Amino acid sequence: MVILEDTRQQAGKHDLKHAYWSEVGVSIERTKLPVGDYAVWGGTVSVDTKQDVEEIAANIGGREHARFREECKLAKRLGAVLVILVENRDGYTCVADVTAWVNPNPHKTARSIEGPRLAKAMRTMSERYGVRFEFCTPEESGRRVLEILDGR
Repeated sequence: MVILEDTRQQAGKHDLKHAYWSEVGVSIERTKLPVGDYAVWGGTVSVDTKQDVEEIAANIGGREHARFREECKLAKRLGAVLVILVENRDGYTCVADVTAWVNPNPHKTARSIEGPRLAKAMRTMSERYGVRFEFCTPEESGRRVLEILDGR
């Protein structure tokens, strides 16, 4: 299997995934992807990884909201399923769990967001744009990306 990795992915921040893929014989080809961080040639699913709940909170409730929403809209227009894979060590396994999230930096931006509002916004993005939110630990991320791209 060959995974396409977006060229905007920062080098050195995804070593756990790369090591896993190397172990299981998966090759990585870097290219500019229209949406997400990972895809396969001819596939209709794209995976966008987030390092934690705080990052998705910044995407949805912070200064990156417009860019994130446009990416979700583009995925829908392209007929792609965009899966947001939120890596976390906090035990979050689904959007409902996010309701309990407490923003560690509530005054960082004018549009700071707390758990209940973040979970509601995630559900809205799913309903409007077909985005799926999934959760795993950083150590599971490489395997989960492969499973999602393989349709499992």
